[in-house]
Amino acid sequence: MSLIVGLGNPGTEYEHTRHNIGFMAIDRLAKAWDISLGKEKRFYGVFGEGRLSRQMLTGNKIRLLKPTTYMNASGQSVRACADWFKCSPSQILVIYDDMDLPLGKLRLRPSGSAGGHNGIKSMISHLGTQDFPRLRLGIGRANKTGDGASVTNHVLGGFSSAETKLLPDILQLATTTVDSILNDGLDKAMSLYNSQSVG
Repeated sequence: MSLIVGLGNPGTEYEHTRHNIGFMAIDRLAKAWDISLGKEKRFYGVFGEGRLSRQMLTGNKIRLLKPTTYMNASGQSVRACADWFKCSPSQILVIYDDMDLPLGKLRLRPSGSAGGHNGIKSMISHLGTQDFPRLRLGIGRANKTGDGASVTNHVLGGFSSAETKLLPDILQLATTTVDSILNDGLDKAMSLYNSQSVG
């Protein structure tokens, strides 16, 4: 794994929304690993890189990316960064929100379809494959039978006060999971963390 991408939307109006939990995860990883993030025009996003401890499976630098193309065009940013560093899709981990998982639950997978997520649709389109690892962070559903408008309102809405209290633990679990991927490999991390949850 050499590139870790968190999906979200740029701008202060989206900063604390459910759809931006991927951005929040990248910020948490950057803090944990002491990696500085800054705007990078070449990659249409916010980017940072650093070298982690030697025992990790990745012997090279680890790179963090938050596309600022807006969610539906995330693939443009990821493709630009992947091409620059010659990363294959299998070396890219993407972290994003998932309404089909309850808040506090995460799911790690080596590949898969977009599942209706526009950011992942864009990535699949630009990378030409759906074979890239992904870490889905649950945000739950406001209404199981809701229409498109209620879905949009939910993902672009802010976390409730009760949910906000859980966020630090959720982001810590995501960080621990990514550490495990880098230390132990994807398969072991899946067996360790797909059954865990917060709250």
